[in-house]
Amino acid sequence: MAEHNDLGLLGEKRAQDYLLSKGYHILHCNWKFGYLELDIVAEKDGWLVVVEVKTRSTETFEHPEEAITLRKIKNIVSAAHEYIFKYDWQGETRFDVISVIPHGELFYIDHIEDAFLSPVN
Repeated sequence: MAEHNDLGLLGEKRAQDYLLSKGYHILHCNWKFGYLELDIVAEKDGWLVVVEVKTRSTETFEHPEEAITLRKIKNIVSAAHEYIFKYDWQGETRFDVISVIPHGELFYIDHIEDAFLSPVN
């Protein structure tokens, strides 16, 4: 597997560990609907939390969450709608972004809650 894929998987694992440490209940990881994917779907305090994880080896060129385009947001929201329908979620939903940047053996984690609203179609 390519090194950037390994880094991405490690970043998602770090994000999961972070969420668990903050009291989130992980429902699914890498949930797929067709070609769309949700990195992490979690629940906390009655909220369904859809988390996009962005891992970069450095933030020299752009901070990881800056890589989330409007098209990516629309894809995440579309997949979330399918998830909500499939699992009959009746509560509130929000979209978070977790940026993971390694620094030696440590990882910087930046959790942005309610990072974007569902775009109007």
